[in-house]
Amino acid sequence: MARNGFKIADNEIAPGTRRTIDIPLGVFSNHAPMNLPVHVIHGFRAGPVLFVSAAVHGDEVLGVEIIRRLMKTPALRRLRGTLLLVPVVNSYGFISQTRYLPDRRDLNRSFPGGPSGSLAARLAHTFMTEIVYKSQVGVDLHTGSLHRVNLPQVRTDFDKGASLQLARAFAAPVVLNSNLRDGSLREAAQAAGVDVLIFEAGEALRFDEFAIRVGVKGVIHLMQHLDMLTRRSRKQRVTESVLSRSSHWLRSPVGGIFRVLKNIGERIEKNEKIGIIADPLGETEEFVISRSAGIIIGRTNLPVVNQGDALIHVAKVFDPESAEDRLEEHEQELAEDPLFDSSNHF
Repeated sequence: MARNGFKIADNEIAPGTRRTIDIPLGVFSNHAPMNLPVHVIHGFRAGPVLFVSAAVHGDEVLGVEIIRRLMKTPALRRLRGTLLLVPVVNSYGFISQTRYLPDRRDLNRSFPGGPSGSLAARLAHTFMTEIVYKSQVGVDLHTGSLHRVNLPQVRTDFDKGASLQLARAFAAPVVLNSNLRDGSLREAAQAAGVDVLIFEAGEALRFDEFAIRVGVKGVIHLMQHLDMLTRRSRKQRVTESVLSRSSHWLRSPVGGIFRVLKNIGERIEKNEKIGIIADPLGETEEFVISRSAGIIIGRTNLPVVNQGDALIHVAKVFDPESAEDRLEEHEQELAEDPLFDSSNHF
């Protein structure tokens, strides 16, 4: 039986073909048109529909590069099912290099939206209608906010459906249990029966080669798990993720100049000195002390801090030493992966 074409925004993509579709979103204040670009790869053979999206927050550009490299992956020529690649969801914020929409709304607190609400609500509604409701699984790519860097990690709900299994298949260095947030894409998608993984890595407005490679390989791992792609080899090396059910931020006890003594990916022990805050003259110093053992999965890049500022994000893990070793294995695995050798021009 012949496979049907994939329908999206009044277009039909034939089996075995790929096309970029511009979904109209309206116009800017100067009457210039604004679209939601979606690259559709519709395989010859049947399979699930997976979407991969980036720049829901306009300044989170790292995911745009992950999707660009995915589009050039030769293995997609043998895709089973359908892949929807949306590199820039929030075009308004992307153009102005800002997190939010022009009305200062956070798109990731505006789902599922509606056809006649605010700009954020309308964009969210279009994305849900044309992308999410047509998919079974999704990956939404994010970074740390401005001046914060995240260790590559997948956030999901350990106790909901197949989410944890999908997160393990992605095989990021860390998988963090994360509650749903009101108005988020993940919450709206889950209500519609679509499992969405959140990939967090790197920093806003910056590229991070390690984080990009983790993201590219993670999506490929997920497609292999969903039988959309065939594994390159039965011996393909996949390091298991470090799992964490909870995390917390360590905050600045005083204002001053912050010097960090640990980096992301390193383990810490309870009551360990992991940072120093001094006044600008260096006459007083106060240590930042960990309150539990764990792995650092995020930190501020700003040396100038005020009292109460978030400094270091710690994920609690069962065995910090073993977790740190596993994170090093992830780095080695990526360094040895032929997908990223110099002959593969991304």
